[in-house]
Amino acid sequence: MVKNIGLTIVPPKRTCEDELCPFHGKLPIRGKSLVGTAVSCKAHKMIVVSREYPRPVQKYKRYERSSSKVHAFLPTCIDVQEGDVVKIAECRPLSKTISFVVIEVLAKSGI
Repeated sequence: MVKNIGLTIVPPKRTCEDELCPFHGKLPIRGKSLVGTAVSCKAHKMIVVSREYPRPVQKYKRYERSSSKVHAFLPTCIDVQEGDVVKIAECRPLSKTISFVVIEVLAKSGI
C-alpha cells in the first residue's frame, strides 16, 4: 500500500521494505521540494543532485547562473540513473550530509 505523502506526484509502481521510504516506510516529508539533475548514483542508497538557479549580481543589475549540489536518499522502489531529472523533498537529517529524499523521477536521460 502506498502512503499519501501530501504532494501531488506519481507514486512508484514498485514496493519496498525500506524503513526510510516516504511511500512505504515511516519517513515524513517537510519543508522544501527541489528539482535537479542526478549527477552521481555511485553510493549505496544515495545520489548527488545538481541544481542550477539564477543568482543576482548587484553591481551589473543582472543575473548569473549558479549551481549547487545536494545529497539525497534514494529509496529502493525508485530507479534513478545519472542524467535523470528528479524531484527531491526535504526530510529529517538522515546522516551528516543527507536531509533530502528522492520522491519522483521527472525525466529519464537518453543514455
